[in-house]
Amino acid sequence: SGHYEYDSALVMLHHDDAQRLFRLEGPTGIRLKIKDLHEAPQVARQLADTLTDHLLIRDWTQQNKTWFSAVQLEKRMMFIILTLIVAVAAFNLVSTLVMTVTDKRADIAILRTLGASPQSIMTIFMVQGAMVGVIGTLAGLALGLGIALNIDVIVPAIEHAFNASFLPKDIYLISKMPSEPQSSDIAPIAVISLILSFVATIYPSWRASRVNPAEALRYE
Repeated sequence: SGHYEYDSALVMLHHDDAQRLFRLEGPTGIRLKIKDLHEAPQVARQLADTLTDHLLIRDWTQQNKTWFSAVQLEKRMMFIILTLIVAVAAFNLVSTLVMTVTDKRADIAILRTLGASPQSIMTIFMVQGAMVGVIGTLAGLALGLGIALNIDVIVPAIEHAFNASFLPKDIYLISKMPSEPQSSDIAPIAVISLILSFVATIYPSWRASRVNPAEALRYE
């Protein structure tokens, strides 16, 4: 048999010519289109379990495995980056509450002399920190969703204002910035934000409950 070299971008073969060239009889494959593209792997597994012939069954995630893996890696990196940002915000919450406890030492001491228990003092500061965390998380979700749902309006406005193009057509495959908020991406970050905000309140609240009234009121 001879060895043939050809450029697929230049050589165009008719269907019948291709059959004769590759010595084929009839169609060699079937392409199945489904309504929900995310169900393609599941449908492929079902077909593999049902069909018994020696058939190669591949879905779009396997045909574009490199691109799909790159997207998944990008999502993991974005999750790590967002988690680190939330962690930094939690440290800021800790420092804010520690400064509040230091500033309110005299008030804490007065409450203790009036009969407030260390547990009640700790509860006050934990509630304060939790409120800051909840309000901050909800405000961040509202702002983020507002931008994500209107990205098709915001990005063109910024490009027009600065006379720039974020995704030039001659460089990138897409010219518009896609945005599709999904609960599976949003919920974990929101839950982590709430958990870290609650955890951040423990140490400052514990310090507030350990304030000695006599020491705090000595120089007042």
